[in-house]
Amino acid sequence: QVQLVESGGGLVQAGGSLRLSCAASGRTLNDYTMGWFRQAPGKEREFVAAVRWTVGATYYADSVKGRFTISRDNAKNTVYLQTNSLKPEDTAVYYCAAGRLIVDVTIAGPYNAWGQGTHVTVSS
Repeated sequence: QVQLVESGGGLVQAGGSLRLSCAASGRTLNDYTMGWFRQAPGKEREFVAAVRWTVGATYYADSVKGRFTISRDNAKNTVYLQTNSLKPEDTAVYYCAAGRLIVDVTIAGPYNAWGQGTHVTVSS
């Protein structure tokens, strides 16, 4: 079973940047898909970005495309989410997720490991 721990959240002004990290332990991530989701107060959890660990293919929600970048460090078993040009509507708890045999990376259900979340607050 994969254990995930996120870090890097915080308070930032609009236009600023944060780099979120998700450290994985428990097993290697070959054949895993790593995803970032977020949940704002009163809203449902939504897909942000994902990466296929083995091949490195990346996917983004339209709302973050061009502003956020997902990457991975094989040696550190860590996935990152670089968030740039942050907007107040990016305010949410950001969750890292892992799963195997993920077909549609945007759907949360098939991911079977989740971190505790890290808070991102963007002030206007």
